[in-house]
Amino acid sequence: MNRPLIAAASLAVLAVASAAEAQAPSRPWMNGKLSPDERAALLEKEMTLDERIGLLHGPMSMPIFGIKKPEGAIGSAGYIPGVPRLGVPAVNESDASLGVTNPLNVRPGDGATALPSGLSLAATFSTKLAYDGGAVVGREARAKGFNVQLAGGVNLARDPRNGRNFEYLGEDPWLAGNLAGAAIKGIEDQGVVSTVKHFSLNGQETKRHFANSVIDEAAHRESDLLAFQIAIEKGQPGSVMCAYNLVNGDYSCGNPHLLNDVLKRDWGYKGWVMSDWGAVHATDYILKGLDQQSGEQLDGTTWFGEPLKAAVQKGEVPAARISDAARRILRSMFAAGLFDKPVEPGGAIDYDAGAAVAQAAAAEGIVLLKNRDGLLPLAKTVKTIAVIGGHADAGVLSGGGSSQVVPPGGAQRVVPLGGEGMMGPFRSQYFNGSSPLAALRKALPEAKVTFDDGRYVASAVAAAKAADVVVVFGNQWMGEGEDAPDLSLPDGQDALIAAVTAANPNAIVVLQTGGPVSMPWLDQAGAVVEAWYSGAKGGEAIANVLLGAVNPSGRLPMTFPAAIDQYPRAQLPGLTVPEKTRFDVVYSEGADVGYRRFAKTGAKPLFPFGYGLSYTTFAYANLKVTGGETLSVSFDVTNTGQRPGKDAPQVYLTGAAGKATQRLIGFDKIDLKAGETRRVTLTADPRVLASFDAKANRWALTGGDYQVAVGASSADLTLKGAAKVKARTLKP
Repeated sequence: MNRPLIAAASLAVLAVASAAEAQAPSRPWMNGKLSPDERAALLEKEMTLDERIGLLHGPMSMPIFGIKKPEGAIGSAGYIPGVPRLGVPAVNESDASLGVTNPLNVRPGDGATALPSGLSLAATFSTKLAYDGGAVVGREARAKGFNVQLAGGVNLARDPRNGRNFEYLGEDPWLAGNLAGAAIKGIEDQGVVSTVKHFSLNGQETKRHFANSVIDEAAHRESDLLAFQIAIEKGQPGSVMCAYNLVNGDYSCGNPHLLNDVLKRDWGYKGWVMSDWGAVHATDYILKGLDQQSGEQLDGTTWFGEPLKAAVQKGEVPAARISDAARRILRSMFAAGLFDKPVEPGGAIDYDAGAAVAQAAAAEGIVLLKNRDGLLPLAKTVKTIAVIGGHADAGVLSGGGSSQVVPPGGAQRVVPLGGEGMMGPFRSQYFNGSSPLAALRKALPEAKVTFDDGRYVASAVAAAKAADVVVVFGNQWMGEGEDAPDLSLPDGQDALIAAVTAANPNAIVVLQTGGPVSMPWLDQAGAVVEAWYSGAKGGEAIANVLLGAVNPSGRLPMTFPAAIDQYPRAQLPGLTVPEKTRFDVVYSEGADVGYRRFAKTGAKPLFPFGYGLSYTTFAYANLKVTGGETLSVSFDVTNTGQRPGKDAPQVYLTGAAGKATQRLIGFDKIDLKAGETRRVTLTADPRVLASFDAKANRWALTGGDYQVAVGASSADLTLKGAAKVKARTLKP
């Protein structure tokens, strides 16, 4: 036995233990048994003023406008250096609503799973698919080294021409809030911080830096703010990103009512508020509720850097406010696990698994709008199919701007659009390689499937006449920084589709759009499918729906209007205003967004909110409504057709204590075999039954009879019932 060796080993063990014991008291915030709030408070207390302020601002992290990637940054939207002395990790941020982005190929060749657009996800009416997509984003972000994802877009679609509607989740706060919350939770559960954005009323892209969104406080609380509130409650995002626009006269990122009163006081939000990139105009935004300046180069001045330090030293900004902002950031980092399980680049990514999630969401988000005489699903015995237009030979379209995701291996086809201004470098149409043409050919090896690019109407018509069935694509590219001038399909596609549908009655129109479009050819078309921007495996999803391998179950998360003058602002606000001039966007509809305003005005849309056809049929029966503190609604759903399929039953409030209204208060997504019946029970969040009392700063439920209706869309309500609800108030 070698006693000296054993003694030396024992001394070594004791030395290691002593070192660990010595280290433990020096970093008590690493005690995982403490709450994120306690850990953040302990850590922040040890920081210097410079270290605190270092957390409160950061540069853009991509090579644009002469900006260089910061040292130590992975490269993407933004970067906040860490504090090595205290073990605070650096923050690497990427845009992520639809997948982990790689803007301008700052990380050469680094692709990611492209999820379907937000509107496509919203059309699924499925919180499970929203969560699954968020989990894909979180896993891939972690493997790439990103610990903050700029996800969770929840702005309500108040104008069908909004260039970023495709990123968001439709026009209803209950639908949008629940789906955004599920997606955010999917990200956060992977140990990555997610944001929710853009807070609030970022309702158009036209001159977004100068648009003043004007709305009544009660209406704001009952619509856009409710969507954010639900998303925050369900998803617990680590950060809220404020917006470019003004809200009732104050810039969103320097809006004390929105940030201090609503978010932090009324909702008790514990995370931090980050700015959008280029949305900070003064140092005093720190006092108005903003915690962190993002993309500081775009502001021209690093307001939260040296100017903020000077303001603290002069006593213009209390040191306690700096501590609060730093603690909020640290608290969210602890809550997401960034200290306990640090995010490191280089992890393995299962892109096949991500693509499977994207395909499932895409298939369930496809909305069948028209199906004359059962044209769809296509018979396997079809002999000739002409596929026309839409770059269907290359892949499926995606929306543009900061949310643009490039697939692993790069896009199959990129069609530059050019343009000037900040978003000019991003104005390209990306087609991802999931080709609908290839998917149809693979599924129908015995059929003759031809392709015409649709550039010449005469050629397309000849192809249509020579085929048994036509699949003609209509593409509407939408992107950040601009709105559509109208609801037409660009590049003369409406004329192309009109000619093709006239030439062959068995013409199926597949729309790849960022929102509602007009359909002057609708009566001629044999079938119409809204496929949105369908992501990594959109081509396969489209083919599977057309061929019946997947029964379509998407429902419209936005009303498709018959004309733009059915909306309160037929002309885009600010369109004719001189550059860099503030202007008002008056949301006169208040909380009556989309279908709610259609119900009030009696106008008939092209297709209503919640609408979507199936290859089977569903019936609703045995409604039971109980009241009390809120409403509980239960009913049977039966698949009365010959095929299995998924349904999205919807419950609407139609009357509240004598006041007529229409508001979605519940939905579900259920899978039923042919002939199967299932009982659905939904309990309403009392806030969707209530009105907001701005003077009392409370939700108010008036006692009395509350009417509900159950059906397949906002315009197809087959079951009706009522129950009494107690009068009460709720915290804001």
